Amino acid sequence: MSTPLVAPAGLKNVIVTDTELGDVRGEEGYFHYRGHDATRLAAEVSFEEAWHLMLFGALPSPDGAAAFARRVGEQRVLPGGVLDLLRATVGPGSDPMGALRIAYAALGIGDRPLMDLPEEARTESALRYAAVTPSILAAAHRLSRGDEPLDADPTAGHGADYLRMATGGTDPGDAAALQTYLVATIDHGFNASTFAGRVVASTGSDMASCLLGAVGAFLGPLHGGAPSRALASLDEIGDPANTRDWVRGKITRDEKIMGFGHAVYRTHDPRSELLKRVVSGYDSPLVLQARTVEREIEAAINEIKPGRRLYANVEYYAGVLMSQVGLPPSMFTPTFATARVVGWTANVLEEVRRGKIIRPSAHYTGPTPTA
Repeated sequence: MSTPLVAPAGLKNVIVTDTELGDVRGEEGYFHYRGHDATRLAAEVSFEEAWHLMLFGALPSPDGAAAFARRVGEQRVLPGGVLDLLRATVGPGSDPMGALRIAYAALGIGDRPLMDLPEEARTESALRYAAVTPSILAAAHRLSRGDEPLDADPTAGHGADYLRMATGGTDPGDAAALQTYLVATIDHGFNASTFAGRVVASTGSDMASCLLGAVGAFLGPLHGGAPSRALASLDEIGDPANTRDWVRGKITRDEKIMGFGHAVYRTHDPRSELLKRVVSGYDSPLVLQARTVEREIEAAINEIKPGRRLYANVEYYAGVLMSQVGLPPSMFTPTFATARVVGWTANVLEEVRRGKIIRPSAHYTGPTPTA
């Protein structure tokens, strides 16, 4: 009997399966969706077009894009029963992501295991959950503030409608900026939440259960909870002249510098570079501060830890962008989830097709068994 291999901490650089959905090349600072440069997609196509690519494997024709957008719009309308549930459970200051878990669980009542469904029904399930996610999050946000939820507009673009439902904002420039962010964060390799969702999917479970697994991992501050913490760092620093002392303090206390560094990238995060270009279109003190502090943090790290490559990641400018379009920090993680649910569902469908449960082993390090 062969001895099992012991994987490195965090499964770093361990390939666990094949995927046709995309790839992240950390040394190159590049990632793609099904062979299409993801940052180029974010600058050139609608969220619905990128979604179609992830779900069906190809960008749609103009007619196909319009038809898919209509399909998504219809599914974005929040079911009355779910809205009633949110009214009953969301209180002042409630976390919209907590409401999302409740809503997913409610929507999943009666769902059959994905392994028992034909491909068309699996795809419909993926579309239904991903389409209604922004409506759930926007409604929960407004209810937590004592405001009345806004109905979805099935004729509007997905990102623009989410922004309107969450904030009431209808500025086309803000909607375009947000759409760029959403497309750029649909998927990103086997990140923790995607892998968690695929683990559940490998059991053949229903879509709601798969997404609940993904959301549970996503809520961690080292993952989907990072954008608001990155923006909070700018508040802590204040004047960019304070940056180097702030960085020295972080390194001395062995604390993470939120918004900097990445598990895969060893050069500039292409998503961060893209969002930096987008926010540069805003004449804003926050944008100026963010760009100045970014340079100071990189210089300070190079000074204190020579040779250590640590650059701004997507969360750094994501928080800045979302703040500029009117979303409060409590909606940063929900907005991230509005995009990433498309990637989660695409990964769930791919994993279910494999039909093999994920069952790794563990390396026991406890006391020697006595019998």
